[in-house]
Amino acid sequence: MINVKKWVGILALLVVFIFTGSAFTRPFLSGKAAVMPVYGTSPAEGSLAGGSPGNANGPSYRESDMMHGESGIPGRKPALLHRETGKVPDSVLSKRHFLEVYKVLMSPRCMNCHPSGDAPLQGEDSHIHTMGVQRGLDGRGLYALKCTNCHQPQNTPGLHMPPGNPKWKLPPSYMKMVFQGKTPRQLAAQLLDKTQNGGKNKAQLIDHVTHDMLVASGWNPGEGRALPPLTHKEFARQFKLWLDKGGYLPD
Repeated sequence: MINVKKWVGILALLVVFIFTGSAFTRPFLSGKAAVMPVYGTSPAEGSLAGGSPGNANGPSYRESDMMHGESGIPGRKPALLHRETGKVPDSVLSKRHFLEVYKVLMSPRCMNCHPSGDAPLQGEDSHIHTMGVQRGLDGRGLYALKCTNCHQPQNTPGLHMPPGNPKWKLPPSYMKMVFQGKTPRQLAAQLLDKTQNGGKNKAQLIDHVTHDMLVASGWNPGEGRALPPLTHKEFARQFKLWLDKGGYLPD
């Protein structure tokens, strides 16, 4: 005699296997690897990324081919992985590297000399410079009120005394290079635009942030001033990685 309960149980197991089995085996049968989160071992492999300056719509990867996450750094959320390669796309890394750069550019040590107006900023709260200082045509001040009246070739000793550098000035009025108020995407686009960055190509931009003495002075601001959130060496490294990975614009 047929054991109805036994065969109903077997059929139920087959149905469960068919549906659950297809979910597990579909990626392999389709020839595509499943998306899995991985964690890198260095900030260079997962700390930053975004859309190319020539690609306003961002990378060509399909959203369904990626897993969204924070980065590839241990202890943080999974990085974006490409379904085909299993690697974090350069576009993602590039954008994330710029976001690290952006933290430095938005710090008072950088932004105070890249204001949206013609008056420099000062202090940790980036208030307008006292004494009515103005940019002037060449960025060195207006009329007799020149930057070098107070800012000497070196830092003036003492708490909150004027910092110094032989090249101390703002960007000139015809190329203001504004940082203040810019979103990450806007600032990244501006840095790559030769009509707004002093005509510099990518190699020259890397050289500028790495070796320019006025840029480096941000890490020697004088007594009583906070340093940028990254070391100068790490800032230059992140900047180079941003461009080496394609110079993508953050979303």
